[in-house]
Amino acid sequence: MNEQDKLSLLELQEMIRDGVESAVPDKVWVKAEVASIQAKSNGHCYLELSESEDGKLLAKARAVIWKGIWFALRRYFIDATGSDLAPGMQILARVQANYSELYGLTLVIDELEPEFTLGAAELEKRKTVERLEKEGLIEKQKELELSDLPYSLAVISASDAAGFGDFCRHLQNNEYGFRFKVELFSATMQGESAPESIVDALQQIEAEGGYDAALILRGGGSVLDLACFDDYGLAFAIANSSIPVITAIGHDRDYHVADMVAYDFVKTPTALADLFIDCFAAEDERISGFGNRLRLAISNKLSVMENTLALLEHRIKTANPRNILTRGYSLVTDDKGVVVNSAAKLKPGQRLRVLFADGSVNVEIIK
Repeated sequence: MNEQDKLSLLELQEMIRDGVESAVPDKVWVKAEVASIQAKSNGHCYLELSESEDGKLLAKARAVIWKGIWFALRRYFIDATGSDLAPGMQILARVQANYSELYGLTLVIDELEPEFTLGAAELEKRKTVERLEKEGLIEKQKELELSDLPYSLAVISASDAAGFGDFCRHLQNNEYGFRFKVELFSATMQGESAPESIVDALQQIEAEGGYDAALILRGGGSVLDLACFDDYGLAFAIANSSIPVITAIGHDRDYHVADMVAYDFVKTPTALADLFIDCFAAEDERISGFGNRLRLAISNKLSVMENTLALLEHRIKTANPRNILTRGYSLVTDDKGVVVNSAAKLKPGQRLRVLFADGSVNVEIIK
């Protein structure tokens, strides 16, 4: 090998740099997933971008957003999507390929397209729904039956979430005085780790047993904040839960895959509390209805008996001989008190007693 055929490391790096810069001389738009992101104290933001297919890593590259545009670009992205850049997020970025003899290839980002990120999340959601439908999991929870009186409730929520506090206050301070057993299973409710954290909580609830329902409670947030509730693994766990799972996630306009596979879903903590209060109120009303019908039946029976007694009393009064005497009749008895109803058997000298309405007289048969 000739000496002139040997390259120094620097020379090789310079050749690679020239090749990169000639191959990609202008800025290009690149689709990628954010594998990691770090905003440094010096103002720069460093990312690692990746591309995968069916879980297999196909490519990765370092990227940077310089401090001169990082703050403005980040604010623009948050305003458009409602969420900050985060691992697992699909982005469309305009980059300039830069190759350094010391640091290798770096993609310098100077623009982001928020609509692509939102569209990618929606596309992934549709794929998840199609998969669940093919596996017959969308309706599986609906085959379960919620107890008529669901008393023991397991709640999956962040421990300091305002929505969890609202739920508990509304549930326990209900106007009827109904009481419930509520157990909190704390979980991460936002970001890349949320699905696994919620699944862990569901598994813990299943292991303990004895709960009438599992409730997944999360207040409002941006589209991307709530994207974790479109995760296939979370939906799979909800669908296969042995107890009814009821969700209260996001705003009225939001409808997530977790809502689709759950036994039921509502949109606010108070609506979730009302669902269980209404179960008890309906049963209370049903029992009260039985009581009203029983009281009415007894009342009707007593009324019939009172009417029968009144009729009997009237007949007795009508048949009373003293009542007959008041109409001008009289009653004749012998000296032994036996009623005399025929003159044929009477004899002279026999003593009788004649009863009138206002008294009686003693008489003697003369002839």
